[in-house]
Amino acid sequence: MPRVKRGFKARRRRNRVLNQTEGYFLGRKNRFRQAVEVLRHAWEYGYISRKLKKRDFRRLWITRINAAARLNGTTYSRLVSGLKKAGIALDRKILSEIAIHDPASFGAVAKLASPAAAK
Repeated sequence: MPRVKRGFKARRRRNRVLNQTEGYFLGRKNRFRQAVEVLRHAWEYGYISRKLKKRDFRRLWITRINAAARLNGTTYSRLVSGLKKAGIALDRKILSEIAIHDPASFGAVAKLASPAAAK
């Protein structure tokens, strides 16, 4: 049976994989089988990490808001509850940015939220 070399399509498929594993260690960058396996794991880790990133940032924002809220004499849960009752729609990302860059404004927001939380 004559040898079949395969052609352009197979080479293109392999090169596409190997180009994505550029910079990996040892055979992971230039052995096709290893490269495919490593690349699949990388995609999986990337997918998981994109979900975890959202979770981590939300935790960070809540921690920052809580710290700023305690400086203003309240807690995170009371602040968020008061904001909701007062009809102030600021998300956690924006609240944490205000807390970091403009503490006076955050204090004003906390004051608006405190009477609503008391009701």
